[in-house]
Amino acid sequence: MAIRQLTPTPRAVDWGLFAAVAALLATGVATIFAGIPSSAWIIDLHALSGVVLTLLLPVKLRRVAHRVAPSRLTGARVLSVVLAAVALGALGTGVWWIFGGTLDLGPWGLFHLHVALGLLVPPLLLVHLRARFYSPRQAIRGGRRDVLRYAGLVTAGALLWRVQGPVNDALDSAGADRRYTGSREEGTDDGNRFPVTSWVADDPDPVDAADWSLSVAGRVAQETSYAAGELSPDATESAILDCTSGWYSGHEWQGVRVGDLLDAADPDDAAAWVQFRSVTGYRWSLPLSEARDAVLATHVDGERLAHGHGYPLRLVAPGRRGFQWVKWVESVRVSKRRELGEWLAIFVSGL
Repeated sequence: MAIRQLTPTPRAVDWGLFAAVAALLATGVATIFAGIPSSAWIIDLHALSGVVLTLLLPVKLRRVAHRVAPSRLTGARVLSVVLAAVALGALGTGVWWIFGGTLDLGPWGLFHLHVALGLLVPPLLLVHLRARFYSPRQAIRGGRRDVLRYAGLVTAGALLWRVQGPVNDALDSAGADRRYTGSREEGTDDGNRFPVTSWVADDPDPVDAADWSLSVAGRVAQETSYAAGELSPDATESAILDCTSGWYSGHEWQGVRVGDLLDAADPDDAAAWVQFRSVTGYRWSLPLSEARDAVLATHVDGERLAHGHGYPLRLVAPGRRGFQWVKWVESVRVSKRRELGEWLAIFVSGL
């Protein structure tokens, strides 16, 4: 009876679940770009939404459990069962990851499974709502009581999220060594011995430095091309590579300061973006002012970059997530506007 008094009304629970899933999807996508500490609130909101979903889902399942008896199953209810299973899977893998869990799925792991299940929930939920949509007005019939119940729910969620840190520390689990992004440390200060990952299918054959060159072109007064031997790797940058696959690794990178290349090329007054293009066609752009401080690395912790890490040149962009650190760079192009096509290129390069 006490639990029932603390539980929002059925329609408020339904819309609370929808809001939690929407927040998880939005913040989950946003975490891909959250590379600096000031964006940590995005990861916290993602985790808080997950805890709220964890607290609401059992309430919903308890209310509808009697409908899943074999004699009462319909197509819509089977879909609902699948939705519940996928949602529980996404939550379970997320909690498992937080507390240091691992899972070997070949080229993928536990974190990838969590992301895949999480991305399945929204489309399943939208199909589910086609048969069970209720007006949002019904969600506010509980009035002030539901507001207070949800305030308590969010507070409980925030407390549970904060408790996981001390619990991980007490258990000395792998989850205790996570960065604010949720990523775990691997291979810091150990040269090329950190994970080799590629975004989607970006995986070219090894680059022959004798046949390779770097071009600097676009809105510049002097377009230039450099052979491998003409680049002087005299710039250093200590930076953390934080990959969206769930790991991070800190290193001292050595190479060519992008600002030096731009000064030699002399960008015109309209220049605003600098695009870095890989031999695979993969590309990403940085604002001109940010690009000047970036480094095109040839070495990591004193070792020449391995092929898997982007030899002969890899972009080092502090504060950006790993997929924005373009590997196998062959072109630096200055432009007035950012190329929208690069959003497609990162998914199809290498295919």
